[in-house]
Amino acid sequence: MIDKGALCEKIRQLYPDIGACGIDVDVEYDEGEKTWVVHLKKDNQRLKTFLEDGDAEKCMLGQKCVGLGIEIAQLRVNIERMKEA
Repeated sequence: MIDKGALCEKIRQLYPDIGACGIDVDVEYDEGEKTWVVHLKKDNQRLKTFLEDGDAEKCMLGQKCVGLGIEIAQLRVNIERMKEA
């Protein structure tokens, strides 16, 4: 099982501007769906995406983070758009 803190730290390593831009990141494991829920928050804007168990493991091992990267980048864009609206 992946450690929640380690997964958050990996996301921060991949996207160091998340903290610098004031975007908070948090993760939680959904036992029912067997998936990680990645939460991004900036001010009162909140978005989330899902990261399958196998993808999270590959990311933590440094083998594959492409899917996570695409999702995080899209969430960042959405947060900025919602802020401007």
